[in-house]
Amino acid sequence: MSRDTVNTICAALPGADWSEPFGPGHDVWKVGDKIFAAIGAQSTGVSVKTPDVETAQMLIDAGVGVKAPYFHKSWIHLPLDAETEELRHRITASYDLIRASLTKKAQAALAPRA
Repeated sequence: MSRDTVNTICAALPGADWSEPFGPGHDVWKVGDKIFAAIGAQSTGVSVKTPDVETAQMLIDAGVGVKAPYFHKSWIHLPLDAETEELRHRITASYDLIRASLTKKAQAALAPRA
């Protein structure tokens, strides 16, 4: 999978906004001003949120990803060469977690997710 594929998955999610807050080449995806996915300038993979530290550690132990640099321990960094469906699942799960953490008003302003 490529950076473009990850960006396509993210762009399809309701209310997802792209920005480069960390400088050119850093693709950051947010919903409601909260990050749910990030690709660094080196394009080694995508960092996504997991429900908790234990889940992140389980995925790391299973070889799905590694600890996401510069993020909390509940985030993992998935390589871009991971299976497409695994990346899609982890990106959308991260989006759903962040979306659920928004205020009810902010959630109501977003289109439903298919």
